[in-house]
Amino acid sequence: MHSHWPTGCWRVPNKPPLTRWALAILLAAPVALAWAQSQIFVGADLGLGRQLMAEHKCEACHARHVGGDGTDVYNPAGRLKTPGLLRGMVEACNTQLNLGLFPEEVTAVAAVLNRDHYRFK
Repeated sequence: MHSHWPTGCWRVPNKPPLTRWALAILLAAPVALAWAQSQIFVGADLGLGRQLMAEHKCEACHARHVGGDGTDVYNPAGRLKTPGLLRGMVEACNTQLNLGLFPEEVTAVAAVLNRDHYRFK
């Protein structure tokens, strides 16, 4: 029986075919994302991150919201499971509190948090 699908396509019944390139891209995407996530803090200015955390009183704010000394907010077993999510949470604080941090400053703060609490690879 002759198929009307191009040669070299991967076929799922009742679905359009995936070419070898499309399949390779789909399979490579998680690897590329993991690599990008691992590079997110490379070159971040840790001194600047520490300074910004002190200026904006991040720990005091967290203590008011979670109680104690505020370190319970840094729960590696919690919902922040990737470097990108950690940076996104810092950006959320920046936006909600109207801190006015530049992207590289958000990355610097997230890099300090990663170094001191989360330790993502």
